[in-house]
Amino acid sequence: MAGVEEIRAGIALANEKSLAGIAAITQASLQLDDARNALLAATQGSSQADVAQAQGLLTEALQTLAGAQAAIQASITSAEGYAARL
Repeated sequence: MAGVEEIRAGIALANEKSLAGIAAITQASLQLDDARNALLAATQGSSQADVAQAQGLLTEALQTLAGAQAAIQASITSAEGYAARL
């Protein structure tokens, strides 16, 4: 079994990678938000169902990414709590 310091180092590495993942999701979210805004501007006034669907799907994707960020942050918090108790 790994020693306490090895476990803490592994947790720190995992959390570092998780934070990098959060940053990547943030970048993706910004790009998708820009895409959604561009789509809204380009299709303003359209009543076509597929336009509304495309807008809704981009909004859903953004919400999914926000949920992923929250789950990753919760994972980091849990791992840090475990490391603190070692």
